[in-house]
Amino acid sequence: MKTLVITGGTDGMGRELARTYLRRGDTVVIVGRDKGKALPGAHFIAADLSLVSENRRVVDEINAAYPAVDALVLCARYFRSARFVTTEGFEATFALEYLSRHLLSHGLTDPGVVVNVSGPGVPIGRIHWDDPMLERGYDGVAAQMQAGRANDLLGAAFTAERAASRTRYVLINPGPVSTAFRGEYDAATAAHVKSLKRYGAPVAEGVKPIIAVLDDPPAAPLSAFIQTEPISLDHPSFSPEAAARLSDLTRHLLSSLEG
Repeated sequence: MKTLVITGGTDGMGRELARTYLRRGDTVVIVGRDKGKALPGAHFIAADLSLVSENRRVVDEINAAYPAVDALVLCARYFRSARFVTTEGFEATFALEYLSRHLLSHGLTDPGVVVNVSGPGVPIGRIHWDDPMLERGYDGVAAQMQAGRANDLLGAAFTAERAASRTRYVLINPGPVSTAFRGEYDAATAAHVKSLKRYGAPVAEGVKPIIAVLDDPPAAPLSAFIQTEPISLDHPSFSPEAAARLSDLTRHLLSSLEG
């Protein structure tokens, strides 16, 4: 029997993963906003993961109720064509798709494996070091690409900062999958998403590489995959220097809420 925590577990790949492990008789904890979409048998924690305060509450709840988590699966995403700022002052994509994953990764008590379903191996995207909240010239795709690069660096920083941890950190790009694509889209992006849904792999196929690493985590502290193909970590996307820089920036941003 395993205990798994899944964000984004009410839609798409997260939901299919939850269904798979519930069928096996495992304990599945889903973190999300819509309890009405939670699967029967799953434990549901209602939270807006774009808020730092909510992530910290979730971490406390899970650590108290489930002190031995076997797997943390990070799937929560939400696309925004128009820039949106949370009540805590963070650009929403950065907050949900990076800050939340940072807080949950570091906050849970030594999960056996963290599977961060993001975008390793995608050649575009960068950290906007001088404007991480994208106040100048926001673009929804650029925001998600920035979050993807930030998650690559999160994996590198996590394993560097927690060398003694038992946790295996896995970054995985499932490829084109006909998943939920939750978000608020302009017309052009909505048309593109419609095409992705039409030609993407079925969700049941898309989750197979994720299930493979959950069932048999890699031995290395950090690994990255496009579907089942390993990605070399000898690449600027996983730069130790950039990872340390982002970690410092993240601590600075989070400390701004404590004053």
